Order: sequence, then C-alpha cells, then structure tokens
Amino acid sequence: MTDEQTPAEDVAFEADNGSWEDASQEIEALKLEVAALKDQALRFAAEAENTKRRAEREMNDARAYAIQKFARDLLGAADNLSRATAASPRDSQDAAVKNFIVGVEMTEKELQAAFERNGLKKVDPTKGEKFDPHLHQAVMEQPSDEVAAGGVIQVLQVGYELLGRLVRPAMVAVAAKGSTGPAPAEPAAAANPYAASGEESGGSFDTKA
Repeated sequence: MTDEQTPAEDVAFEADNGSWEDASQEIEALKLEVAALKDQALRFAAEAENTKRRAEREMNDARAYAIQKFARDLLGAADNLSRATAASPRDSQDAAVKNFIVGVEMTEKELQAAFERNGLKKVDPTKGEKFDPHLHQAVMEQPSDEVAAGGVIQVLQVGYELLGRLVRPAMVAVAAKGSTGPAPAEPAAAANPYAASGEESGGSFDTKA
C-alpha cells in the first residue's frame, strides 16, 4: 500500500474485482444456458420435421394401400376382358358379333388406360427376359431350345404393380437348367435362381399368390 492509497480504497478495489469476477462467471453461465437452449430448440425442430414427414409418408401409404386394394379387386375383370378378346371370333361375318367384339375391346382398352392414369402398370415380361423373383412367380419349369436357363418362356397371367409396389406377380413358365438359347435379358437388380451351372435341375419357386 502506498502512502497515497487509503485502506478504504483498497477495500473498494477488491470489492470491484470480486464483482467483475462474479459478473464474468454469470455471463459464462448464461452463454452455456443459451447454447443448451439453442441446441434443444434445434432438436425439437428436427423432431417436429421428422414427425411431419413420417405422418405424410404414412398418409401416402394409406392412400396407396386403399388404391391397391381397389385395383386388386378390378384385376379379375381385366383378366376376363383379356380372355374374352383373345378368344373372340374375329373372322365372324355377323355384324352384331363384330360390334360386340369391338365393344369388348374398347372396354378393355379403356380399363387399361384408367389403370395407367392411376399408376397401375402391367408386369408382362417378354419371351427370353430373365426371371425376376421380385416381379414374377414361376408356376412351371420346362426345358427349352429357344430360351436359356432362367429365361421366361411364356406368360400365363400378366402381373401388375402400383407406383412401384407389386400388386400381383406375373405368372410365368421358366426355362429349366440345361436349356439352350440366347442368354436372358437382365432386368434391373434381379436375382436368377436358375442360371447357376453345375447344379441339379429343379429350382425352387415362389408359389405364393
């Protein structure tokens, strides 16, 4: 202590230093609290956004499921119309029969157009296309000299998918192991349980409807 500095001034100076330290600690505590609250707010905002997206996804799934059930109920009618047009006597000379056939064909086309407009598309593999267990259901396996093993020989019933979701697989006949012919066309991301060489004939098939 200098001669000019009184004891009272020393006490005041120490009191000021203590106040500054207390204020600094309080500021740091407030900063930490603000950061924690900000982090909490961001978490709540992210959770709210995730909840919103999840609700939208569930709502879209519910709509798709409702349309899918309705579409599945109409597939029988589409199959019957397809069979009727395939078996119609096109060479008939009877005008009434011809008009009836034209009417059935127009009805089938309009139904298929309605399917397309609502995202319901046919799963109708071409001959020689590779069997895809995600889209096709093999109901028989037979040797072929036109299609290589694992290729589709014949479509017995077309399938349908709705907005990327399979409604009904296409029922197909598949070339057995040992069949000769051009290699089957590769569908995207498809597995082929038939093409492996050195295995005995008789692959497993998905028989679920």
